[in-house]
Amino acid sequence: MSSTPSPQIPHPVVWVPSLYFAMGIPFAIVAWVAGTMFKDLGHSDGQITVATASIGIMWSLKPLWAAFLDMYRTKRFWVLSMEVALTGMLILIALALPLPNYFQVIIALMWVLAFCSSTQDITADGIYITSLDRKKQAAFIGVQGVFWNVGRLFAVAAIVWFAGNLQESHGHDPKSAWAWAIGLSGATMALLALYHWFVLPQGSTGTRATSAANALQTFWTSLVAFFQKEKIWGMLAFVFLFRSAEGLLLMEAPLFMQADLAEGGLGLTLKQKGVIDGLISITVSLAGGLLGGVFIARFGLKKSLFFMALCVNVPNLCFVYLSQAVSPEAPLSLYTIGTLVTIEKFGYSFGFVANMLYMMQQMSPGKYHMTHYAFCTAIMNLVIVPLQAVSGPLADHVGYKLFFIIVCFAAIPSLIAAWLAPFPQGDQNRAPDPKST
Repeated sequence: MSSTPSPQIPHPVVWVPSLYFAMGIPFAIVAWVAGTMFKDLGHSDGQITVATASIGIMWSLKPLWAAFLDMYRTKRFWVLSMEVALTGMLILIALALPLPNYFQVIIALMWVLAFCSSTQDITADGIYITSLDRKKQAAFIGVQGVFWNVGRLFAVAAIVWFAGNLQESHGHDPKSAWAWAIGLSGATMALLALYHWFVLPQGSTGTRATSAANALQTFWTSLVAFFQKEKIWGMLAFVFLFRSAEGLLLMEAPLFMQADLAEGGLGLTLKQKGVIDGLISITVSLAGGLLGGVFIARFGLKKSLFFMALCVNVPNLCFVYLSQAVSPEAPLSLYTIGTLVTIEKFGYSFGFVANMLYMMQQMSPGKYHMTHYAFCTAIMNLVIVPLQAVSGPLADHVGYKLFFIIVCFAAIPSLIAAWLAPFPQGDQNRAPDPKST
């Protein structure tokens, strides 16, 4: 009796980097590039963070439709469909910039873009989880995190630099420059979709739903199963609190770099910001993510977790120094700014690997692996969204100097959560001790 052989899965190096690069771009457009664009167009920090951070709730709501994606068609189908849709949204955003009510129109388009991006996240993670065994998951977790950050850095470096260069070197007005820059990001997404058509694995199809009622029942069953996991409340506390300080920093730090010296900011131009916040720090960010994965493999996630939390949070002191040292009479050198921002990027990339691996291997294993991983990332974003929203008004009210001191105190819950995080699945990432074999 013959059986149809399963299709061969391409080597992870062929598709994991590009897949997570594609995931990083639209998230970065909403989380960072939109703020830079609106700041350049004259909007205040408070207006920017309240409007754009609220869009991040889409990444927290994605478990509501994750169960449907887990049962209908293949993960590859959904990833490709969403990458095409993301291309369309980015092009529409570029076309909307000349409109008199561009701010409201772009925010509305970004809500749709966030839905498509979060759907892409769910099914891309599903391909990763269902196509790779645990050993390969651990081996490529650093690559996964690194290339998500490459996508982020492409957006915050290349796209921002391009918009600045069009203004400074080619005489474009800000709206025209940003239309071309956002259009470039759309073209990049289109190329990635084309590449993934040829190389992306199918991923699992799960159990197909025969009706919406069945899909809802499966979602409810998966939700109940999630909250029945051993030590779930301790794990949820870790996921919810690990990025507490980072939530305040993510959107406001780039706005601080761009703000005028008279406002207490660093006064960087778009080109300078693109280089410092992207090109200079990209090498250490790549190294940080890769070394973070190697570090965990060597020492084990359980023993490393608190140290990794320190790596994420301690570099926030770099922004405390920058905000205290800068003044209109004594602007800081690009070397000083670049060095301190690079340190912060390395610490973030090195430590963030632990967060993703903890969710993937401690919280999501089981029958509904992909859906439960989506639950984890959604809960993680629940703390990010309100903190991002409040960061702009808070910085407007207290000023940058006090704001970054508050960020450092906000790191305390993150460190406590990492110290007390439970490990119901055991620590299976550490390499075996040669002396014991």
